[in-house]
Amino acid sequence: MSQPPLMPKATAVWLVENTSLTFEQIAEFCKLHPLEVRGIADGEVAAGIKGLDPITSGQLTREELERAAKNPAHHLKLAERKVKVPEIKKAKGPRYTPVSKRQDRPNAILWLLRNHPELKDAQIIRLIGTTKSTIAQIRDRTHWNAQTLTPIDPVSLGLCSQIDLDLEVGRAAKDRPAALAEVGSTLLPAEETTAPVAAPALSQTFADMSKPKREEEAAIDVDSVFAKLKQLKRPVDEDDED
Repeated sequence: MSQPPLMPKATAVWLVENTSLTFEQIAEFCKLHPLEVRGIADGEVAAGIKGLDPITSGQLTREELERAAKNPAHHLKLAERKVKVPEIKKAKGPRYTPVSKRQDRPNAILWLLRNHPELKDAQIIRLIGTTKSTIAQIRDRTHWNAQTLTPIDPVSLGLCSQIDLDLEVGRAAKDRPAALAEVGSTLLPAEETTAPVAAPALSQTFADMSKPKREEEAAIDVDSVFAKLKQLKRPVDEDDED
């Protein structure tokens, strides 16, 4: 798909005012709707816009314009640029933060340090466009405004998107197991910590409850036996004395 000319509405205004091209030809060349071009001709659209000559700006040749004027079915084509402008590559760096939201960055940093301590300083810098020294000051509570800081989610502040935050947290989670292995973590697996405790057998429970009672009854029976034996022995002794 061909690109539109620079300032398409201004170019359409000039073509409507200075050529006999059809609305469809102008609309196709400027990437506008034919009704919008008709509105420009009627003065209802693009009021106050000064026309831009595509010939003097190097976007259209005079021969191409005359060819299209003679043939309503001819499609206008942009002229090739004589000077190629190199594409400007964006330098990688911290995320740009609007001036109106820069005062909220310390609160966002405090929220990230508390809720996602696994994030590295470089990840926090990518998320909200801060500096490493600021992160260190907030972590050590040496920031000039440390007493009044309130942890606030950076997504709600508009400093980063939820997708970017989840991406950085996911990256940190991948590196976290290796770090725990180096420290020598002794955390039990979830299967063991969440497993239900086996309840003792019902028969065993009743056996344990009745055991002291049985021992007590046994002790009582022995005492009564010895008492009866003593009572039986006394009459025999008395007969021997007589």
